[in-house]
Amino acid sequence: MKKILIFILLLFILVGCNPSSQSNITPLKPVEGCNEPTLEGGWVCIWADEFEDEEIDESKWNFEVNDYGGGNNELQYYTRKNAEIVDGKLVITALKEDYLTRNYTSSRLTTKYKGDFRYGRIIVSAKLPSGAGTWPAIWMMPTLNTYGGWPHSGEIDIMEYVGRRPEHVFSTIHTTKFNHNLGTQIGYDIDVPTAETEFHTYEIIWNPGEIITYVDGVSFATFRYTAAFNQDVPYYEAFPFDQDFFLILNLAIGGGLGGDVDDSIFPQAFEIDYVRVYRYDYATIDKEVPTQVTNLQIAQLKNTIFWNPSSDDYGVEKYAIYVDGELYDHANLNQYTFDDLVKGKAYQVEIEAIDFVGNRSERSQILSFTYL
Repeated sequence: MKKILIFILLLFILVGCNPSSQSNITPLKPVEGCNEPTLEGGWVCIWADEFEDEEIDESKWNFEVNDYGGGNNELQYYTRKNAEIVDGKLVITALKEDYLTRNYTSSRLTTKYKGDFRYGRIIVSAKLPSGAGTWPAIWMMPTLNTYGGWPHSGEIDIMEYVGRRPEHVFSTIHTTKFNHNLGTQIGYDIDVPTAETEFHTYEIIWNPGEIITYVDGVSFATFRYTAAFNQDVPYYEAFPFDQDFFLILNLAIGGGLGGDVDDSIFPQAFEIDYVRVYRYDYATIDKEVPTQVTNLQIAQLKNTIFWNPSSDDYGVEKYAIYVDGELYDHANLNQYTFDDLVKGKAYQVEIEAIDFVGNRSERSQILSFTYL
């Protein structure tokens, strides 16, 4: 009996002190009101609107009211009155009417400060309007503009559609390095022949360093941070998608992408059946330890290093940066710029990958680095 107790105590000590397994998060519970609370693969619904109430839920949505034109020379005046719940759907209607400073009205709704997300799976079921000049969008903007105003903190266009190009659905990202002002934006499109007559699901799966866009479960766009191809800039100038973003639903008229307007088409409606946001239930599904970081290199950007991203069953949340054996800082992606070391001094740098439940990889091999 004494030997058994000693064995159990030894086992407890070994497990309790294992530095590679440090989970202290609890399993997720689905949010109330989500009609599909879980999805295969460990996804749990954390935010949703099924639009089953009589009025728009303003605990989830903000109305934008302005004639700003979205920064794209759009022609509409956004009001509250152009959005309503009809037969269990959110309906945004664009009208040809004189209203204050504009000749068209529509609506734009956001979840800012009411639904802000970093990583996860976002699914929106929608039917799109038709006709030249219409420009519906399902997209995301940064909540706090961590890296500065547009385009520095990024933009995620889950779905854009313009009536002058029927059947083509677009997905695009904008960043400091990649944006339409420079003509360097990264975007993809897919044919959806019944986009204007049937509901389809528009979706992203967003993980650290990667965003994949889907229509009806079929992927057609992958945006991925590659440190080796972006050595000339800080990671956030190429891929600033490591911060909270909020959702936007709107129907714009005209503008840079919407183009010339056919006034005979109005009214036009953008219909949304539901919006659902999911997150991995890491506490339940994440079992593996991240792989060891490899291939540490000195980047073109001054005092910057990068490395090959670690792999993990459900993604690496961050990387621990060690300098001369001591924890120095953390990085969200596989690049890091030092800014307060001693000039001319050589340092020994190691990297450790950490997943969303705290599992840690072995430290990388040492990179000798001289601060300039």
